[in-house]
Amino acid sequence: MEKPVLVVMAAGMGSRYGGLKQIDPVGGHGEAILDYSIYDAYEAGFRTAVIIIKEAIREDFMQTVGKRLEKSPMEIRYAYQELDKLPRGYSVPDGRTKPWGTSHAVLCARDAIGDAPFAVLNADDYYGKEAFRVIYDFLCENGDPQGYGYCMVGYELGKTVTEHGSVARGICVTDSHGYLADVAERTRVEKYPGGIHFTEDNGETWTDVPENATVSMNFWGYTRSFLEEIEARFPAFLDDALASNPLKGEFYLPKLVAQLLSEGKASVKVLHTPDKWFGVTYAADKPVVVESLRKMTQEGKYPEGLWD
Repeated sequence: MEKPVLVVMAAGMGSRYGGLKQIDPVGGHGEAILDYSIYDAYEAGFRTAVIIIKEAIREDFMQTVGKRLEKSPMEIRYAYQELDKLPRGYSVPDGRTKPWGTSHAVLCARDAIGDAPFAVLNADDYYGKEAFRVIYDFLCENGDPQGYGYCMVGYELGKTVTEHGSVARGICVTDSHGYLADVAERTRVEKYPGGIHFTEDNGETWTDVPENATVSMNFWGYTRSFLEEIEARFPAFLDDALASNPLKGEFYLPKLVAQLLSEGKASVKVLHTPDKWFGVTYAADKPVVVESLRKMTQEGKYPEGLWD
């Protein structure tokens, strides 16, 4: 079986953050969060990374993160998510600028991934070393490389929320064997003095969620079959989106996973990590990430200058 490939989604727009989070420096030597993910992935056993960007940020990306990654031991491949990468017979609606979603991003990387099993994550999220180890081991040990046995890394909700606003989280339900049964998408989850809660009616009512609830942070493990499912189902998504939400409809990875689960076609093993997740959903989150990485560097978890 081919070695697992790491797929990094870096084509998003970062509208709430107000800039290109993919290249924003957070490390002591100008590293972006993506640099740390590549470093941790290599330590875990990954040897190839496919980074998905878009042509509009190509020059900025290559002059910053791309130039640094040339010094990493990881083989780096690039794929490009563009609005007009659509099946024959479809075209971009007038006024559409938003990408077609995370499933489309992975589909755009199909040729760069090849037939290998692969892990998918966000470029602007810090996942922790253990997450890369458990997902790499699962992908290596997961029997049929063309089968429908997938996985995801689950985090404790309390280790993923921000002090600076609401977040969207997929709260996971697992069966007695540790497999994903359902994901409840909560689009407005917030910390408050008594704990963590979410609202579905714009703050009129709130429901508490335990801090140790398992949530998905979009760190998935798939086989080649998943690429085939995206390709097969993308036209149906487009038919619906172009009719109902032509400017903003998106084809998300969790939605496709949920479809496959509901059909009994796939299984998703929930892997666990004790690590804290860090992200920069809002610009005010950045100092927390910078300080956390500085502290981990002082503790010896990372070298001074990842690629020096």
